[in-house]
Amino acid sequence: MNEINLFRGKMESACVSEPAIKAFERAYGQLVANETAMLPESAITPVNSLPGADELPEPSAAETAALLAQSAILKLNGGLGTSMGLEKAKSLLEVRPGVTFLDLIARQISHFRKTSGANVRFLLMNSFSTSADTREFLARHPELGSAGSIELLQNKTPKIDAATLKPVEWPANPEHEWCPPGHGDLYPVLASSGALDRLLADGVLYLFVSNSDNLGATLDPKLLKWFADSGAPFAMEVTARTPSDRKGGHLARSKGSANPEDGTLLLRESAQCPDADLEAFQNIERHRFFNTNNLWLRLDRLKEILGKSGGFLPLPVIQNKKTVDPRDKKSTPVFQLESAMGAAVECFPDSVAISVPRTRFAPVKTTADLLTLRSDAYLFANDGTVQLAPELGGVPPKVDLDENYRLVDQLDAALLAGAPSLKRCRSLKLSGPVCFSSQAIFEGDLTIINPSSARALLSPGTHAGILRL
Repeated sequence: MNEINLFRGKMESACVSEPAIKAFERAYGQLVANETAMLPESAITPVNSLPGADELPEPSAAETAALLAQSAILKLNGGLGTSMGLEKAKSLLEVRPGVTFLDLIARQISHFRKTSGANVRFLLMNSFSTSADTREFLARHPELGSAGSIELLQNKTPKIDAATLKPVEWPANPEHEWCPPGHGDLYPVLASSGALDRLLADGVLYLFVSNSDNLGATLDPKLLKWFADSGAPFAMEVTARTPSDRKGGHLARSKGSANPEDGTLLLRESAQCPDADLEAFQNIERHRFFNTNNLWLRLDRLKEILGKSGGFLPLPVIQNKKTVDPRDKKSTPVFQLESAMGAAVECFPDSVAISVPRTRFAPVKTTADLLTLRSDAYLFANDGTVQLAPELGGVPPKVDLDENYRLVDQLDAALLAGAPSLKRCRSLKLSGPVCFSSQAIFEGDLTIINPSSARALLSPGTHAGILRL
């Protein structure tokens, strides 16, 4: 196959690692053979019950100290937040005035090291798009260590011309010829960078991985002890799905056994669901558990399976149809081949999962999420941790913003007078341009409608029901 040699040559010229090239070649072979990672409803069964993190006992001080000495924390930091109009690492976005995601992560790591007495290792996996900005920012936090000792660099893979199935060419901006391979690239990066061997040589056995935009994901000693005691190679934290999670990946089991509970755990993303099964996919009563992307890895078992598979895991491949220039919908159609790191749950037959409180899942994927995080719906502690306000009962408000707030600078303009109170708000639907106020209190279910194109100022006081401006 001449085409595959073209891709290999391009990737070798760009110094892409051999495990990443092998992973791409496998994914490309599936594309050419018209094999997809689709998971119809008929092939899976729901997961009905799981152990709960709230039921776990507190480990003793001695147990905690011993486990922390064998642990490391890795944050995925490859996202740009382009859907919100950002052109730098999303983790450098301010969540409160003068405070970014990375500032809070630094506080979390520093506080954890001071209070535990353990020098828990810390790593960041950047993409080729976020590396420079992040390394410059890390100079503000020398207590974390040098950027060179912290950073792992995600691979990049070629975009595929949808018509020819050859490497796409875009002389106007050659960078557009490349894309990130998804956070499933974590596994070949750990192998090819030498980080996996270094951690094991240092006595590190357990790795906790989470997204940098999820400030609720901290290394919990109770979960660490549970994972260590399980002997499992891989654990996924899941949480109860709410209406706002209907489109997110859910946990399921493979079908094929007389006992549904014997099926292998797997993760089904929306891109893997046939259109005919979307209703079942979005049924939060049927598929109850949502992937938080908080994962626990046992590194000796990971090294073992990577050694058998050429330095990468055989993850399901998601074939995304895009255009070579993401801002030009008339540019050349391409395929981008990606994988999700949570999909590794199916690569180990003895993987486990645990249900965690919603407080461990507070990501920012949209400006609606950012508005909620900037409001009093979340409480920020001095140690850098973030939790939902107790008034919300563990469920964040469902916020629906129209196109006037799709970009961060649009939301910033609406928040010049401060963020409204959302800690007693179940849902907010906003239509039309408004200027929020820190003196405005939203309660219950609120719909705000401004039919004018001129920005309207919200008055101080309590608002509920339907508000027409």
